[in-house]
Amino acid sequence: MKKRSVILFTLVMVIAIAVIFVIAPIDFQKRSKEPETVQTPSPSESTDKEITNASKAKQLVSQMTDKEKIGQLVMYTPTGQADSLSNKMIKEYGVGSALLNRRMNSTSDTARFTNALQQLASESRLSIPLFISGDLEYGAAQRVPDEATVLPRQMAIGATQNVDYAEQAARLTAVESKAMGFHWSFSPVVDVNSNLMNPVIGVRSFGEDTKLVSDMAVAEVRGYQNEGMISSAKHFPGHGDTGFDTHMSLSKVSYSEEVLRTVHLPPFQAVIDQGIESIMTSHIIIEAIDAELPATLSKKVLTGLLRKEMGFKGIIVTDAMVMQAISDNWGAGEAAVMAINAGADIVMANGTEADQFDTLESLYEALQAGKLERSRVDESVERILTYKFKLDMFDHRLVDIDHVSQVVGKKEHRELAERMALNSITLIKNDNVLPFDAEANQTTLVVSMAYADQIAAAVRQISKGKVISYQAAKAAGEVLDATKSAVKKAVEKAENADRIIVFTKSDQQIPQGQVDLVNGLLATGKPVAAVSLGNPSDILGYPNVKAYISTYALDNWYWITPIPISWEAAVKVIFGSKPQGKLPVTLNNEYSRNFGLSYR
Repeated sequence: MKKRSVILFTLVMVIAIAVIFVIAPIDFQKRSKEPETVQTPSPSESTDKEITNASKAKQLVSQMTDKEKIGQLVMYTPTGQADSLSNKMIKEYGVGSALLNRRMNSTSDTARFTNALQQLASESRLSIPLFISGDLEYGAAQRVPDEATVLPRQMAIGATQNVDYAEQAARLTAVESKAMGFHWSFSPVVDVNSNLMNPVIGVRSFGEDTKLVSDMAVAEVRGYQNEGMISSAKHFPGHGDTGFDTHMSLSKVSYSEEVLRTVHLPPFQAVIDQGIESIMTSHIIIEAIDAELPATLSKKVLTGLLRKEMGFKGIIVTDAMVMQAISDNWGAGEAAVMAINAGADIVMANGTEADQFDTLESLYEALQAGKLERSRVDESVERILTYKFKLDMFDHRLVDIDHVSQVVGKKEHRELAERMALNSITLIKNDNVLPFDAEANQTTLVVSMAYADQIAAAVRQISKGKVISYQAAKAAGEVLDATKSAVKKAVEKAENADRIIVFTKSDQQIPQGQVDLVNGLLATGKPVAAVSLGNPSDILGYPNVKAYISTYALDNWYWITPIPISWEAAVKVIFGSKPQGKLPVTLNNEYSRNFGLSYR
C-alpha cells in the first residue's frame, strides 16, 4: 500500500512539473506581447543583482572599441529631432547619453523623439541604449510645459516644511517623465542657499537650513528611486554661497573648510547615504579644497573628497561644459579631458555641434596619446553600463506612445501640485490690508513685471469686481525693471482702481525702478498688496508696503520657466485662502527663517 502511494505521489509530481514547463512558456509569450513600458526595477536592488549587472557591464566593456568607450563618457544635446547630428553622434560615435534641454510641443512628440533616438542606438554596433536625461527641477513640465504637470519650485516646497511633498513631487516627476522616455532627472538641487544674493540658485534651492535641505533632498531621491528613475544631486560641492552665475563667469568661494563641511556637504552626504545614483559637479573654485581649479576639473574634489572621503560610488556628471566658467577659461575639449582625469564619468557636452564633436575628438585623442588612462576610462564606462543594466534598458528601450496621454498631466497630478503651491505661499507682512473681499464690487488693478495678463486672469477667476492689468516691463530675457514712464503709467491706471496687487521680481537686490513702482502705487493711498515672484527679499527694497507675500515662482530664466500655479496660489491667498508657508531663508532680523503670518 505504502509503495503504491509513493508511486502515485511521484506520478502526480511529474505531471505537475510537466504542466508548469508547458504553461510557463505560453504565459511568457503572452507577456512578451505587452507594451515594452513595463515597470522598470528600482535602482535600489539586491547585492547579488548588482554583482550580476556589474559583471554584464564588464563583459560588454571588453567588447568595445576605444571610440565606443569614449562615446559612453559624453552626453550630447540633440536638436529636438532624430536628425543628422543625432545619427552621427549615436551611430558613428556611440554616444551614451542625450540631454533634452529644449521645450517640446507635446508629450506624445517627446515620446516619439526619445523612441527615435533609442532606435538609432539599437542600430549601432553593440546596440547600447541611451540615457535620456533632462533638467526636471519642477517636473516634466520643464521640458513639456503645455501638457505635463507644473510643480512648485524647490524653495516653495521648502516653505511648506512638508517633507512628504518633496517625495511626492519626485514620484510625480518620475512617472510623467518616464512615460515620455526619460531615465535621468537632474534634480534635486541640494545647494544650501546661504547667500540671499545668489543669482543662479535662489528659489531653485530648498532654503538656507542644512537639515531641511538634507531631509527634503533625501525624500526626493527616495521618490525617484521608488519609481525606478535615476536622480542627480547638484551642484557638488555646493553652489549656495556664490555671488556670481557660473553660466556667465568663473566663481570662487573662500569660506573655511569648516563651513564647507558643516553647511554645504551634509545634504550631499545624506543623499549618498540614501544611495543616490548620480551627482552633478559645479564649476566653482572651492578654495578650502582646491584653490586652483573648479570642482568639475579638480581631482582633489571629485576623487579625493567625493569618491574616497564621502564614499560615492555612482555616476559623476559634469554641469554643462558650455557654461562660460569653463568655456572661457579652458575650452570644451581640454576641459573634457581634465574632467574625466579628475574623476568625472560623463561630460555634459552641450553647445554648438562643433563644441560637441570637439569634446568627443579631444577625449579620443587623449586616450590614444596616453593623456587619459585606459583604466580610468574603463572604470567610468563600466559604471555607466552597470546602471543601464540595472534599469533594464537593454530589454525595455521604447515607450508606449498611447500610454503617455493617460499618465502625463493627469487631474490628480495637477491637484497635488496646486495643493503644494497653496501651502507654500508665505504671508510676510499684513497691516490689516489682506484678505481682499472677493465678493466686493471693486476694481482690482494687477501690475506685474512679468505675466501680468495671466495673473489678471487668475484674479478674474476669484474676484467678482472688474480686473484691469498693466505689465511694467517687456519680460523677454533681460533683467526686469520699470522705467519712469512705466511707473507713471501704472500710477495713472491706479486712478481707476479700488485696490492694487503689484508683482515684483528679482534674483538679487531688487532694481530701483521696481522700488519706485511700488512706492508710486503706495502713494495713491489705495490698498496695495505686493507679491514677490522670485527672490523673497524684495520687501527690503520697499519696506513701507503694508501687505507682502512671497511665491517663489520665478528663477533667473523667468521668461522660459514660469510656475503659474504659484502665482495662482498667491491670488487665492490674497482673496482669503489661509496662508501657511514659512520663509525658508532669512531676509533680515525682522523676517527670519521660519517666519510666516496667517489670517485670524
